[in-house]
Amino acid sequence: MENTIRWGIVGCGNVTEVKSGPGFQQAAGSELVAVMRRNGELAEDYARRHRVGRWYDDADRLIGDPQVDAVYVATPPASHKEYVLAAAGAGKPVYVEKPMAMNAGECEEMIEACRKAGVPLFVAYYRRALPRFLKVKQLLSMGAIGEVRFVTTVHTKKLTEDPGSLPWRVRPEISGGGHFFDLASHTLDLLDFLLGPIRDAAGRAGNQGKAYEAEDVVSGTYVFESGVQGTGVWCFTAYQGGEMNEIVGSQGKLTFSTFGSEPIRLTTADGIGDYSLEHPEHIQQPLIQTIVDELLGKGRCPSTGESALRTAKVMDELVKIRS
Repeated sequence: MENTIRWGIVGCGNVTEVKSGPGFQQAAGSELVAVMRRNGELAEDYARRHRVGRWYDDADRLIGDPQVDAVYVATPPASHKEYVLAAAGAGKPVYVEKPMAMNAGECEEMIEACRKAGVPLFVAYYRRALPRFLKVKQLLSMGAIGEVRFVTTVHTKKLTEDPGSLPWRVRPEISGGGHFFDLASHTLDLLDFLLGPIRDAAGRAGNQGKAYEAEDVVSGTYVFESGVQGTGVWCFTAYQGGEMNEIVGSQGKLTFSTFGSEPIRLTTADGIGDYSLEHPEHIQQPLIQTIVDELLGKGRCPSTGESALRTAKVMDELVKIRS
């Protein structure tokens, strides 16, 4: 691994087609050498289309491949712990999709296994490396809104699921929860990155639409270690979709979307300023680059098992009470 990190992907599904897979090929000092999917024909098809040299239908074979230096786990959350522990057992660094696992307890097991094996563990909260959110962090750091007082998040989505054919993201036995775990995890992790760790969180979860077993509405409050306070509401059976975060300070506010492309808006007594920053084509590539750089001894990745564990703990607290 002196000059190039050779990657293998466990679970080359949809998320790897554009968001992540090509990022391993285009990041400096990185190469994608093997992919795995339980359906061997689909694995072979992916390898052919993405010009990857080897493919497998068995995760253990990919993880044990001596030509694979590091493993990217891109399966649904129910199998994250299994594959991370296998990679750690093989002594290989591992990058796992978000949410990191089914719950905070599993996250802790994964962190401990990697610690004992002496291998780093990274998590795909890739917004920590995107120019859009680095700009928000810069504005906060330079005091553009003064001292931060509170942050609010509102995220809504229409109910589109067919009860007769539910996607895995709303099946708790596979995903750990519903859209809250899949989507709100990004926002909560981003707030950890921008404002520091959350020290206390409390919330309520419910199932209003009754289209599936998982929670479809969550509301909560939290306090950051800095004293900043926060509130959030996530409803996935609303009349329309929308999502926005607002960080309010002593001298202004920042308004921005976690998932949308609307400009970041800075509002102060002096007026309104908008900042438009486009995402890269392969949205995980900037974070992948930080991982590769760390493995090559050139830098640090901002999204680790420890930071993702904090997000998992907050999510667990927000859905602890169901009404």
